[in-house]
Amino acid sequence: MSITLPKQISSQAKYTNLESYEEAYATFQWESVDDFLHRSGKMNVAYECIDRHVENGFGNKVALHYVNEDEKRSLTFEEVKIKTDHYAAVLKKHGVKKGERVFVFLPKNPECYIAILAVIKIGAIAAPLFEAFMEEAVKDRIIDCGGTALLTDRELQKRVPANEIPTLRLILTTEEVERTQVDEEPRIEWADPEDGFLLHYTSGSTGKPKGVLHAQRSLVHHFQSGKWVLDIKDTDVYWCTSHPGWVTGSVYGLFAPWLNKATIVINGGRFKAEDWYSLIDELKVTIWYSAPTAFRMLMAKEDIVENYRLTSLRHILSVGEPLNPEVIQWASRVWGQRIHDTWWMTETGGHLIVNFPGEKIKPGSMGRPFPGVKVGILDENGNEVPVGNTGQLAIQAPWPGLMKTIWNNKEKYESYFPYPGWYVSGDLAYKDEEGFIFFQGRDDDMINSSGERIGPFEVESQLITHPAVAEAGVVGKPDKLRGEIVKAYITLRYGYKKNDQLLDEIRQHVRKNLAAHAAPREIEVLDELPKTKISGKILRRVLKEWSAQ
Repeated sequence: MSITLPKQISSQAKYTNLESYEEAYATFQWESVDDFLHRSGKMNVAYECIDRHVENGFGNKVALHYVNEDEKRSLTFEEVKIKTDHYAAVLKKHGVKKGERVFVFLPKNPECYIAILAVIKIGAIAAPLFEAFMEEAVKDRIIDCGGTALLTDRELQKRVPANEIPTLRLILTTEEVERTQVDEEPRIEWADPEDGFLLHYTSGSTGKPKGVLHAQRSLVHHFQSGKWVLDIKDTDVYWCTSHPGWVTGSVYGLFAPWLNKATIVINGGRFKAEDWYSLIDELKVTIWYSAPTAFRMLMAKEDIVENYRLTSLRHILSVGEPLNPEVIQWASRVWGQRIHDTWWMTETGGHLIVNFPGEKIKPGSMGRPFPGVKVGILDENGNEVPVGNTGQLAIQAPWPGLMKTIWNNKEKYESYFPYPGWYVSGDLAYKDEEGFIFFQGRDDDMINSSGERIGPFEVESQLITHPAVAEAGVVGKPDKLRGEIVKAYITLRYGYKKNDQLLDEIRQHVRKNLAAHAAPREIEVLDELPKTKISGKILRRVLKEWSAQ
């Protein structure tokens, strides 16, 4: 397989926590990050995020800014400590013990973050829920792990079918917690590194969502990746747009920035380009972590950028889905900033493949392995394939952030390790001569046409570089002659109308810029592509179902 590497984007970083990737990759060992072991090898993530900073004299430093339309408030680390202590004391007063699963079902507001830390502070396992979940989603998750307690508010409590959840013995609203009197603040519950502290549910291709349990040791991964990948310094104002109900919102919206003593931004409103730009301008955000879908939506509102000062931004990152080269090039042109793609999963607990500040970026690549992490591209027998060949994206286990288990499902957990010593992600990728990893699709998304394996992401990336194409989803359509043909579903930008000439022009655009065998043989124009309601990811499985009809 021959590879044509995309244009590189050189470093724009003025300063960075990582002096040299090559040196760090050659010498770094996870064992060197030993600052978080206390009391004969014990630890507590909540203590390290908040209490430690207060004890070290940084209680007056602003820990968070909260913005929700006209509502604005800020809290210092001392104020966050006082509130987490109070929440923790109320939970202890109601008999919540170490190891219990306590769900946090709150909007993206300070109380959500405080509740999560309070649960962890007393040694219980925090299970955050996304605020848009409805009754069945809430019920299924609590029942699956035998959840015993829930922190919510009056409005979201209406979506909790408590009478259908036999293990749920305690529901507390934030209003009730705030007015509850407690006699004393609780002691920190010190934990073993292997003790669970965080439970996130993630959906698979089949069956109900599975509970991914993370252990206290993960904080080592969160801290070091926050320092090197997010490039967090204690002078930064950091904004992760994800809700803590998703692993990005907890790991890189809460733990990593507060472990590194940054000020975080919590935005409680819905997406609106003007509001997002205004928030960056007014709060002088320096580091911004969001998703390709959001960046593409901002691309559509390019004309308003000039109304805001974005000069405070020094580092932008992306997560959640592949980052199209077109988006990277656009950000470099319009914002004067690079976007740094990151790859990891709920199950991996932290960044594994990244684009570091200060290092070159190859648009279309997920980046290179984090120091202390070995990435393998494997064939169906578990052997590493030659450079440039597509295979299964795998990580050599273990590493600190790796999940402890899948809750009550040992068989599912073991399925991630089909070859000795390797965690297999389900993604397909290839590696170039410099160690950069290029995503080629999910294991069941790859298209095999006349013996050629075609990555849908690569075709999608080319399609959206055509001026008429707004979004694209590419799948393999069954074909008697070729096995599969490439079929593209697209939406058009404003001002373009579907006609045969335009569709042929788009097809030739891909043929010219990618490969003849990758050019879509069929292109269908839709008003809107099917997407997940929560993250806005394009649902290729739905497109595959349509193409098979």
